[in-house]
Amino acid sequence: MTTAASRLLVPGIYAPLPTFYLEDDDQDLDIPSLKKHVVFLAKAGIRPLLAGTMGEGIHLSSSDRIALIKATREALDDAGFRDMPIVAGTGAGSTRETIRLCKEAAEAGAEYVIVVIPGYFASVLGTNRNALKAFFIEVAEKSPIPVIIYNYPGASGGIDLDSDLIVAIAKEAPNTVGVKLTCGNVGKLTRICATLSAPSFAAEFPRKFTTADVPFLVLGGLTDTIIPTLVVRGHGAITGLANLAPYSCAKLFKLATAVVTDPSLLEEANRVQGIVANADYVMGQSGIMGAKGILEKLYGYGGRCRRPLPSITPAALEALWENPHLQALIGLEKSLAAQ
Repeated sequence: MTTAASRLLVPGIYAPLPTFYLEDDDQDLDIPSLKKHVVFLAKAGIRPLLAGTMGEGIHLSSSDRIALIKATREALDDAGFRDMPIVAGTGAGSTRETIRLCKEAAEAGAEYVIVVIPGYFASVLGTNRNALKAFFIEVAEKSPIPVIIYNYPGASGGIDLDSDLIVAIAKEAPNTVGVKLTCGNVGKLTRICATLSAPSFAAEFPRKFTTADVPFLVLGGLTDTIIPTLVVRGHGAITGLANLAPYSCAKLFKLATAVVTDPSLLEEANRVQGIVANADYVMGQSGIMGAKGILEKLYGYGGRCRRPLPSITPAALEALWENPHLQALIGLEKSLAAQ
């Protein structure tokens, strides 16, 4: 099995891929569309994350997850992206099931997993810091591949890990290699970076599978804060918007990285950040249904959600499509893709 040492988790933009379904009563996986989308993103420099929130991970069976990972690895390898890693979502309702899914993902060919707090018993877990920390430490200890901590209150019954707890987990669990913050809290991200992005952290708290020159990745969950993230020594984002506008998201990351050492690029970086941020806000309001609908409209695949999640209505899709902020992003994306 390929290890994390050979397919590194590096700073940049990662896309939580939608899961595509066939037009049949059973809603089986649409593997050809998945492969097409994986390669489309990879050519823009966007790395894949499978079975996350955008991928309707909660709707997937074990066999679905395995099939997605294997198909993605095959698509990347066939297209010449053999060094690009796969991140797989393995959040589940219990510690035991989460660990089982981590092992299953590793066997299928994923190099990393991303784990969200189980939210069903949020009224209990949300007030028990020891239980929250113990969950991630046990999962990390027993997962055969490195773990990314996923903080998303919207998918965890409102549980919102604070910066002190995330730092403590990272220090005590050497098999954790990053954190995704889909809480929109730039202050939290800044506090985490102050510790986990410092050179002294890697030296004092070495990771299990990586070397000291590979950073603990601090990633946002949206594209509207890419510039602030890079300025405070964060490392990029895992963002659903990259499915729709991969070249725009990659361009923004490149500009934000350059701005840290070349302030003359700030005006252009802010221009692109503004276009992306406004579109990200619009798409965030429409949810997975809106993202899949726009994906279908732009590229010809991806529109259906797995029941009971409804697909976007034609009227809502048309209103979303005509939004000026989304049209500005589409214009930017077309110009960058043409280059």
